[in-house]
Amino acid sequence: MPDTRRTDLVLLLVALVWGSSYLAAKTATDAVPVLVVLFARYLVSALAIVPVVLATARRRRDRWTREELRVGLLLGVTQAAVLVLETYGVARTSAANAGLLISLTLVLTPLLDRAGGRGGVPPRFYLAAGLCMVAVGLLTAGHGLRAPGAGDALILAAAVVRAGHVVLVGRLTAGRSLRPLQLTSVQMVVGTGLCLVPAAGGLPSLAHATAGTWGQLVYLALFCSVFAFLAQTWAIQRTSAGRASLLLGTEPVWAAAIGIGLAGERFTFLAALGATLMVAGTYWGQAIERAHRAAAPGPERDDARPARVVAGNRA
Repeated sequence: MPDTRRTDLVLLLVALVWGSSYLAAKTATDAVPVLVVLFARYLVSALAIVPVVLATARRRRDRWTREELRVGLLLGVTQAAVLVLETYGVARTSAANAGLLISLTLVLTPLLDRAGGRGGVPPRFYLAAGLCMVAVGLLTAGHGLRAPGAGDALILAAAVVRAGHVVLVGRLTAGRSLRPLQLTSVQMVVGTGLCLVPAAGGLPSLAHATAGTWGQLVYLALFCSVFAFLAQTWAIQRTSAGRASLLLGTEPVWAAAIGIGLAGERFTFLAALGATLMVAGTYWGQAIERAHRAAAPGPERDDARPARVVAGNRA
């Protein structure tokens, strides 16, 4: 029982850290350009994790395999696309909205995965997805029904791309001996390289950044990227896919709570109703998909892959 509680607490901490990343990113982008925030986040992450790979590899050829480099390169590109959309989006909407809207990934991922040849999903799943769509409309309604704002639209695009990234992670890592630490380090280096040139013009702003801004950047890199990934990898090895998904699925709840509690963000009645429906819809969709997978024969019953995929969808 103590081991179970410890694992649950680690997963909740990961969800809390990820939920706090929206407010941290929003605060950082108020001080320096978005691409500079992303470059600094990737660079600090790479500087933290690459030396660990070098130090723990007994031989040079143990550091990264060709397959880890190849897969990490592709996933690094898709991961960077997610973070670019997500960070630009959160800069233009509230942290609470961003955290709730990005949770659409949880229902979009099974739809994309099944569309790619892994079979269908039960009709009830589409009801859960429809509930989430209603929630999107309410969350972006503000003081009246309207089309999503620019920030909301970017977060919705990030949710779609992030779902595709999650599916890609599952497809590229299934049945292969790819080490999470090595794979993550490659993605951090790729992201650093991709952001360097676009961010170059704004890099002087880092010289004038306050200690608070640097604290946000370091927090995004070391806690929301490196720590969270390694912690969830450790925890998932010690629990079930269903339990891990449930605990990590509290991320949007933490995002909303932190945005409201620390940043003073406010929900209208419609937005609060949308937040409730979004959380309910994503949890309902997860439960339906998990039950469907458990009842399916053969590879669909693999309970470990979905937990790894759900947990590995963040930078």
